[in-house]
Amino acid sequence: MGIQNFPTALQPIIQQGFLEREFQQALRSRLGYRAVADREEIAVGIGETLTKTRAGLKPSVTTPLAPALNTNLDNGLTPTGWGVEQYTLTLNFYAATADLNMVTSRVGIASQFLQNAYTNGEQAARSLDELARNALFQAYFGGNTRVATALGSAGPTIAVDDVRGFQSVFVNGIQVPVSSANPLTVAVGAGIYTLNGVALDSPSVSTAPNGLSGSLTFSSNVSLGDGALGSTVQAATASAILRPAGRGNTSLLQANDSLSMANLLDAVATLRKNAVPEIDGVYNCYLDPVSARQLFADPDFKTLFTGATSANTVFQEGAVRDFLGLRFIPTTETFVQPHPLVAGLTVRRPIVCGQGALIEGDFAGIDADDVAPRDSIVTIVDGVAMVTREPIDRLQQIIAQSWYWIGGFCAPSDTTTTPLTVPTATNASFKRAVMVEHVG
Repeated sequence: MGIQNFPTALQPIIQQGFLEREFQQALRSRLGYRAVADREEIAVGIGETLTKTRAGLKPSVTTPLAPALNTNLDNGLTPTGWGVEQYTLTLNFYAATADLNMVTSRVGIASQFLQNAYTNGEQAARSLDELARNALFQAYFGGNTRVATALGSAGPTIAVDDVRGFQSVFVNGIQVPVSSANPLTVAVGAGIYTLNGVALDSPSVSTAPNGLSGSLTFSSNVSLGDGALGSTVQAATASAILRPAGRGNTSLLQANDSLSMANLLDAVATLRKNAVPEIDGVYNCYLDPVSARQLFADPDFKTLFTGATSANTVFQEGAVRDFLGLRFIPTTETFVQPHPLVAGLTVRRPIVCGQGALIEGDFAGIDADDVAPRDSIVTIVDGVAMVTREPIDRLQQIIAQSWYWIGGFCAPSDTTTTPLTVPTATNASFKRAVMVEHVG
């Protein structure tokens, strides 16, 4: 209770003005993207870049073998093989540190040592989650963009907002740069064109998160109508991005384009069409609080829960768990950006992921004896090394508290899954996640 409630005669002997003897913690970001990654240990002594190979399937056989051809040593059969595809995971080194003077820290209001350890741990967890998010969205933004500068006349080159997903094609399972020898089919507006060259802007002026603006050059002229400002540009192998009302690109989103249950059902259907495996029975849906709030306002959502025994819990808590074939994971790390054209609107991006959408590689030698000697204070927490270095200054007072992680993230492709092996499959190079863009 307040000191004013004590008798007046006692108030002078009660010490006032001390700081509370503990630090109040800052607000923490809600993480989640790293959890979708399949974690693999990268062995010592094989270099800093690892290329993994994924085997494809052979097409179905639905035509019977003709008896007249069942002769000779080959029985009338022609050998066929299965395709492969490769993805590369690169190890990088990430670290941060903080110094602490153990003498001067003793006059503090609380243990700065413990606070440093807490802050370092939170920084490491958030850093890895953002690395996972960036690698995931890097692949699933791919092949979807729009014309950034209107054509003055028909010509083979257009300026676009983001060239990710247009820079390479898969040839025999290996990514190679787009060229005349390795072209890519691209839809620009209402026309279909053959892409044979990509150039990057320096610096990039893309409005997409981590986007790379540039120009696309085709084998034929793009018409004036197709090259109009804001026209949708989509690669034949583009990742799936769903938008309310079927909007073709981010700039076409309008004020009433909110997230709906139908968008999420379409995302689930797309993953199932591609035979993407679930994660413990459902797909993970990462979304921010505004996206979740819009879902509760969706008429289909309300109708579904009308009279349902679970409705009380869902609406009282304002959150859903496993629902619609999805596991909803709230996060504050989603890519949120101002609308590229309409002031005051914000574009939000929930993403629905299946198993294998992301791969995390952790370096196996992170705590080897020659890296972290046994007399050092090194603790491995969830793959991250937390290090406390003893004081080595002249007065032996200043210690260093640090963390480091050696590893990387990548989104593997699924180009060998085609309608020949999975009849409902799409042509997207990356099939294990579906992004939903909406305004909120």
